[in-house]
Amino acid sequence: MARYTEAVCKLCRREGQKLYLKGERCFKDKCGFEKKGYPPGQHGQMRKKVSDYGMQLREKQKVKRIYGVLEAQFRVYFAKAVQREGITGENLLQILERRLDNVVFRSGFASSRNEARQFVNHNHFVVNGKKINIPSFQVKPGDVVELKEKSRKIPRINESLETAEGRGIPEWVTVDKTGYKSTVNRLPARDDIAYDIHEHLIVELYSK
Repeated sequence: MARYTEAVCKLCRREGQKLYLKGERCFKDKCGFEKKGYPPGQHGQMRKKVSDYGMQLREKQKVKRIYGVLEAQFRVYFAKAVQREGITGENLLQILERRLDNVVFRSGFASSRNEARQFVNHNHFVVNGKKINIPSFQVKPGDVVELKEKSRKIPRINESLETAEGRGIPEWVTVDKTGYKSTVNRLPARDDIAYDIHEHLIVELYSK
């Protein structure tokens, strides 16, 4: 599957805000966005007038990059969000939050969603006792995401758990550090997502 392989700090600079794509590095002085807070490229520091379409497009790109989702899959998620009852934009964010790789990240087992995706791909986690190595797997209330016994000595996971509270753990999951597991208490609500996201712009973009 295609993945972005260039410097991810450029993505934060392009969107004009921190997307926290590199884990702990994003909280330090080495953060690329802190050093260069303007868009990358030869004309990055030039002021440009952004059209309504441009704002909508940038919002979509920003959300895709936060959750590490490509265009085709993002469109599928949007189509599902439209079909569900409720507000389409909030439905979309809820679907993205319910991805297994996001739950692993939000529970503190990984310092970034990209790292969480790798852990899931490499069979380090089980859901309700069953092996799940699909990052896009949708969790539901009552699901228990647990780190395998043989994976509990991985330094990166233990280091991430130690600093998890500083990054913030959402209320819709309960984390048992000693048991290396996370329980999904309920579906994530809009208030559980702290990112500066204007989902209505994405709905407007796809509704044209």
